[in-house]
This record gives sequence, structure tokens and C-alpha cells, in this order.
Amino acid sequence: MSWSSWPMPGPSGRSSCNRLSCSRCTCASPMPPSTGSSTAIRLHRSSRPAVDRDQPRVAIRAPSQDGHFGPREGPLRGSEVDISAMRRRHLRSVLRIEALVYPRPWSLGLFVSELTLRSSRCYCVARVEGEVVAYSGLMLCDEDAHVTTIAVDPAWQRHSLGTRLLLHLAREACQRGARHLTLEVRVGNQGAQALYHRFGFVPAGIRKNYYSETNEDALVMWASDIDYPEYGARLDQLEASLP
Repeated sequence: MSWSSWPMPGPSGRSSCNRLSCSRCTCASPMPPSTGSSTAIRLHRSSRPAVDRDQPRVAIRAPSQDGHFGPREGPLRGSEVDISAMRRRHLRSVLRIEALVYPRPWSLGLFVSELTLRSSRCYCVARVEGEVVAYSGLMLCDEDAHVTTIAVDPAWQRHSLGTRLLLHLAREACQRGARHLTLEVRVGNQGAQALYHRFGFVPAGIRKNYYSETNEDALVMWASDIDYPEYGARLDQLEASLP
């Protein structure tokens, strides 16, 4: 299936392959502080998202007044990060992060709907000492797997959480028989594009004005032949480079 033939949402926001109704960059950036009222669900807020790096373990700071852990002073080891399937009990934390990093956050109902589609979806969370600090999602359609979202709490960026989550999704896609990975990213998000290049993604096209809130174009990227041993070796190498 070529990138241009990926189904787009109809009036109901769903399609036969269930492309999500909300256009978004796969890898989110923190939103600026709100200057007014918001229709988003009001949950506790923290400060910035996460990615990877490590050395001697540095204790996580005590919870803030709102009960959420704040940023830490040192890098995260892989043994400190637990990646597991997203469950409904995680959604309060997921929605809190969602509101921090996306201009048009997904609703509780949309996440619940996605979690029910187990045969064609994979959603996972990354936790540190039990606290959800990041999450990601994957949609499968025939031989293609589409990364629907990768989001990291702004308080937890620069700890390779995005890399770990994408590794998890790529391996899951391979296990489910996918041959290609695809995603969209804002054309101006060079940092995310650099990460995707490490995973073998290459540009495949442009979706004009894909992000309606800013009229920004989306760069469509594909990683092909992920079912080949060479791609598995690439993932092993990426994982070995993490702390």
C-alpha cells in the first residue's frame, strides 16, 4: 500500500483501516502555557516530556504538590523504565500528558475506543517508579503498521523514552507480521525526523496543511522491509546504544 493510499477519515472520523480522525504529529512537542480557558479535561499538570541517557542512578525527586513526580537530575537506565500495554487505569495520566503536548488532544472516549481494537492496535505506556511518563500507539492495516502517537511528559524529556517506545512499537509490528512502518511528522520538527531516520524511516511524501490548527504540512515517512533480518539487527543496535 503506497503512502498516498492510506485511508483518510470520513465524516465519522473513521475508515475501514480506522485512520484516526485527529491529524497529529506522531512525536509531540510541549504546548505553551495556556492563556485562557480550555475545553480539555482539567487534570494535574507537570512541566516537560522525555527521551534517553544514563550513568549512576540519581534518585527521582519527591512528588510535587499535585502528586506527580517532577524532573530528575540524572539520566534513566533501561532497568528504571517499565514499558507495558496501556490499560484504562492509565488513561488519567495519559490524558494529562496529552493535554500538555498536543494542541488538539484526544478525548477519553477516543482512547477507550482505540484500546478496544486489540487485533489492529498496540498502545503502551512507559512508567518510572509506577508513574506514567510517556506513551505510544500503533495501528496495523494489512502489511503496514502506522505509528499513531508518541508522547512524553515534558518533565521527562532527554531520557530516550521516545526511542524506547519506538523500539517497542517496531518490534511489536514485526511480531504481528507487518512489513512496513509509516508515520507523519511536522515538516519543521527536525529533532523527531532525526530520530526516525535512525530507525530507517525515509521521506515518502507531503500532506499539505495536514495540521489544521497551524496549517503546517506533514512529512510522510516510511521504513520498509522491517520483516528482514537486517532491520532486526538495526533495532538491536539501537537498543544496545541506550543506557
